[in-house]
Amino acid sequence: MAGKLTKSAIDAAEPQNEDYFIWDGALKGFGIKIARGGRKAYVCKYRVGNGRNAPTRRMTIGAHGSPWTLDQARTEARKILGRAANGEDPAKEKQDQKKQITVAQLSDLYLENGVGTKKPSTISTDRGRIERHIKPLLGRKKVPDVTRADIKRFLLDIANGKTSLDQKTGLRGRSIVKGGKGAATRTVGLLGGIFSYAFDCGLVEINPVHGVKRFADKKGQRYLSQRELVALGKALTDSTERDLNPQAIAILKLLVFTGARKGEIETLRWDAVDFEGGYLRLADSKTGQKAIPLNAGVLEILGRIPKLAGSPFVFPASRNEGHYQGTSKVWRVIRAMAGLDDVRIHDLRHSFASVAVSGG
Repeated sequence: MAGKLTKSAIDAAEPQNEDYFIWDGALKGFGIKIARGGRKAYVCKYRVGNGRNAPTRRMTIGAHGSPWTLDQARTEARKILGRAANGEDPAKEKQDQKKQITVAQLSDLYLENGVGTKKPSTISTDRGRIERHIKPLLGRKKVPDVTRADIKRFLLDIANGKTSLDQKTGLRGRSIVKGGKGAATRTVGLLGGIFSYAFDCGLVEINPVHGVKRFADKKGQRYLSQRELVALGKALTDSTERDLNPQAIAILKLLVFTGARKGEIETLRWDAVDFEGGYLRLADSKTGQKAIPLNAGVLEILGRIPKLAGSPFVFPASRNEGHYQGTSKVWRVIRAMAGLDDVRIHDLRHSFASVAVSGG
């Protein structure tokens, strides 16, 4: 390439049948690799020693866009070329470092630096899967040594319950890990993201998770029948006789009527409730900003909720300044009353969508 490498040229580069490189005309040895799968990664090429017969090294700097910008990658390439000119071999040193890092250490790095676009609830779920499945099964293994066969075995081990446990946590809590095919599929998906982060950082040349066939993830395929919805409605109506928390009952009713996520309703603020327009206007949902239309049932429920002075939340916590967080505990009582022991709170969202679609 005759001129200086530009972002527009990189963005316009299309994948071909084979990997190829675009080299910077301004900084010799600096360029970008366009993989046939579409991934774009900055690279730096240099000679180890002097003369034409000196061996050539090519070192991956990182993926284009995140975490590396073009200017950052060019600056890093200058450092690498400067070290090479002084007789050092940065690529070999990096290879030596790669041999030392374990999957457990990589997972910690991912949680620290690779989850910038994820919501706190998703990060918490990732952390749980890392601690309960990834570290016990693969944590001690060196990152470059992980193969596709290891991933297949990892998938089967979780599916067969190798990481299942039931242990006491504190005075009243318990940690229950069941494993199963769904957990195996979702954890391998997370592991694929962790190794993609490793690739972006130049720690691996390939992602060993790619190509591993997973179990069909049936998460979210539980729908309530009309009979079950009637039973749930009766249980919510009868909840007053069980002295259950009224905030939790109101939250559950809103979940049924809106199809929103539990976290979206538990953290709902009054400034997001548009009574006049008939919408919940959520600024920070899992999928970004969105508006949820309010039917008459929702408006009636919200209209009966008193506003607590000094709190922005529709469902404020009783002991601190945050929001109410006890819905799951009350839900277990309600679903038992309704005879719906296999139904999760999230299934209310799926059932809402199913009824909405069938109703046009």
